Order: sequence, then C-alpha cells, then structure tokens
Amino acid sequence: MSTVVERVWATLEHLTDPEIPVVTLRELGILRDVTETPDGVEVIITPTYTGCPAMGQIEDDVKASLLQAGIPARVVTRLAPAWTTDWMSDEAKEKLRVYGIAPPHTTRPDVSVVKFMRHRPAPDEVACPRCGSTHTVVSSQFGSTACKALYKCLDCQEPFDYFKPY
Repeated sequence: MSTVVERVWATLEHLTDPEIPVVTLRELGILRDVTETPDGVEVIITPTYTGCPAMGQIEDDVKASLLQAGIPARVVTRLAPAWTTDWMSDEAKEKLRVYGIAPPHTTRPDVSVVKFMRHRPAPDEVACPRCGSTHTVVSSQFGSTACKALYKCLDCQEPFDYFKPY
C-alpha cells in the first residue's frame, strides 16, 4: 500500500455516518476502497441503499476531510456490488446495540451471491438493545430512516430501531 493511500485511510478512519454518529463509514462498510490511479487518488463509497439521502453529506464529509489534510482526491459512488449489512464490522454492530439500535442479523454467508427477493422476511427474533429481550414486535417497516424498521419491546415497553439486513 502506498504512503498516500495509507494517509487517506488514516484521514478517513474516524469519519462517522451522519445519521448514526457512533459508527464510522469504514465500520459500516460504506467506505469501500482507496486507490491510487494515474489521475490521482480515488475514494470509493457505496450507499447502504440506492437513494440514501445521507450519501451527499457523506461525499461532502470525505472531500472536506481530505481537503483539510491537503490530499487531493476524487470521491466515486459505486453501486455494484450492492452494499450489504454483512459488510458491517462486529464493532459497528456492537456500537449500534449500545446506541439503542438493534444490529442486523447476517443476511447470507457468501456476499458475492446476490439473491433477489420480492420481500425479505423479518428475522424470527430481534433482541431489544435496551433490555436484551427477544419478546419484540415490529411496529413499522420504516424507522427513523428507511434502512431501519421500528420495533417495540413487549417486556420493557421501549420502542427501538432495528437495522434491516440487506
């Protein structure tokens, strides 16, 4: 890995998601790659889903961080392969839980295999991030953002977001 690529990774290492500020873009798997091309440095980002409203802010944050560090770079949004929650690090999933968002279940063991489904079934059990109970029900397929569903714990009575697996 070249020195400039290492510098870019180091610069972006602590850049957080604008909608979930406790996890970094790298932990979420949104920050996909940094390469050195004949035209300069290229940073690849992938949205959690097509049309994610946070992508404009994420791109601006990446550019601003690199500009502040004096690193000229081009930010490219790449849609394929499609982002999957399987790209999230275990650290990100634990940070989500502590923050009050139930982390996603694993979607598939081989992320190179794309399964097209009209409707992805909800997991059998979603544990409440506050009390740990699996006595929960889905209230709405859309929570605070489109990538999360709203659940309610029937034991502690608290509502919470569940990061939907993709």
